[in-house]
Amino acid sequence: MSGTQVDRSVPGEVAAGISNAIVRLLAEYTGRGPTKARTYLNQDLVTVVLRDTLTKGERSLIREGDVSVVMSTRQAFQNAMKDEMVAAVEQYSGQSVFAFLSANHIEPDIAVETFVLAPSSNGDVAEE
Repeated sequence: MSGTQVDRSVPGEVAAGISNAIVRLLAEYTGRGPTKARTYLNQDLVTVVLRDTLTKGERSLIREGDVSVVMSTRQAFQNAMKDEMVAAVEQYSGQSVFAFLSANHIEPDIAVETFVLAPSSNGDVAEE
């Protein structure tokens, strides 16, 4: 990631870079990345919506009724990836992340990674 050059004036390039980085991190940590990812950019918010995220093993656990195990494991992965996810969003957006929130849904299989961007030094939200 460190050698990646992104034109921050092109929101599509920023969004694609963030999506790719988050998918790559999920694949590294869980052994399988989501099949679809879309990043939404706002002045003070970056949201990545991920679809088809569950591994084969997680799907087996869900079929057996162990949804809580899958949800807690996913939360543990997201906690472990937090610093790298935040670093990726900061690298591609050029802005500091103030807060990170993460959620998973089983049916449909969707995860959301949300990054609240830090206000600028004058208290305003940084412009894109």
